Amino acid sequence: MSYYIHAAKFFLKNVTENGGYLEVTDDGKFGDYLPAGQKPEGEIREFGNKWIAPGLVDTHIHGLLGHDVMDNDWDAISEMSEGLLKCGVTSWLPTTLTGSFDQLNAVCKTIGAHAGEETGATIQGIYFEGPYFTEEHKGAQNPKYFKDPSTKEFDEWQKSAKGLLQKIAIAPERKGAVEFTKHVSQSGKVVALGHSSATFEEAKACIEAGATVFTHTFNGMSGLNHRAPGMVGAAMFTQVVDDELICDGHHVRPEVAAALIREKTPEHIALITDCMRAGLMPDGDYVLGEFPVVVKDGMAKLKDGAHSLAGSILKLNDAIKNVVDWNGNTPEEAVRMASYVPAKSCRIADKCGSILPGRSADFIVLKPDMNLAATYLKGESRYEA
Repeated sequence: MSYYIHAAKFFLKNVTENGGYLEVTDDGKFGDYLPAGQKPEGEIREFGNKWIAPGLVDTHIHGLLGHDVMDNDWDAISEMSEGLLKCGVTSWLPTTLTGSFDQLNAVCKTIGAHAGEETGATIQGIYFEGPYFTEEHKGAQNPKYFKDPSTKEFDEWQKSAKGLLQKIAIAPERKGAVEFTKHVSQSGKVVALGHSSATFEEAKACIEAGATVFTHTFNGMSGLNHRAPGMVGAAMFTQVVDDELICDGHHVRPEVAAALIREKTPEHIALITDCMRAGLMPDGDYVLGEFPVVVKDGMAKLKDGAHSLAGSILKLNDAIKNVVDWNGNTPEEAVRMASYVPAKSCRIADKCGSILPGRSADFIVLKPDMNLAATYLKGESRYEA
């Protein structure tokens, strides 16, 4: 049955409206927005002083609820999709770690065979974080699988995934990176740059070839020096490229996150979580890929002695609250950085990330303090805080 939402604010694609009514149609799609003076006939659901925003889009997430995408277990992936509703996420890209060709191919086959059956947040594609990386900036990735990019491998993975392999991250200094970038971007898919010691010039060469995203900017990449701008310099200087950013307060200091957002503008910042299997779980011992990890004080760290960060346990709804609380961004900017921009950065903005007529009515209800109140999928309430 169709209904109208009445709320204090609506974060529509191009404007924020105060008050008014947003239609949800019989088939779970958004209909028209009506201003406050045009009260419609029919059922009206009252949300009082709360705000209505598009469902969040997590385009870089490895695990949740004790599960990891690399476990290659469809039931676990479906359970992750349910858990994401508690984070305000209604669309996502299950994200792999570096692994063998066969491991990654098996994940492609599983998701390719079952995508669409998930009962929670919608799978909009797969993100391969690796295996074409550089050891110096390996992070929590296993260097034994690192190698040069191969278009043949990518095409085989894509075939197994039934076209769902949406994005792949590479290190620009690897042999064949530019040719690989051309091949993938011309196929309509996305090349991200990360886990890399590349020079500014090497990163720029891949951008000119079609790369459009930097993977968790500042983390796992050559830093900014006034005579050697490196990967960070390329991420900051190239204006049309989108930059992933983990805003948990641990991966990047709030002041540095604010500086990047100010430099690139919120139109080019994609808030991500990089969440690993300990997301929505208690502190303790976990595994990321093949490495032991300890989760404590809001951080996931490798137990190898170096204590490198090993992904995060961040929820995307907390990230949007954080950038408002400590970066001085507006709620509108925060929502855009976690919905429209991630979708745009992965070429899935035609499917998710905005409130538009005819789109699936995936939305979140926010309190004025940016805390999540509820998550709706296809117009149905699926989570209430």
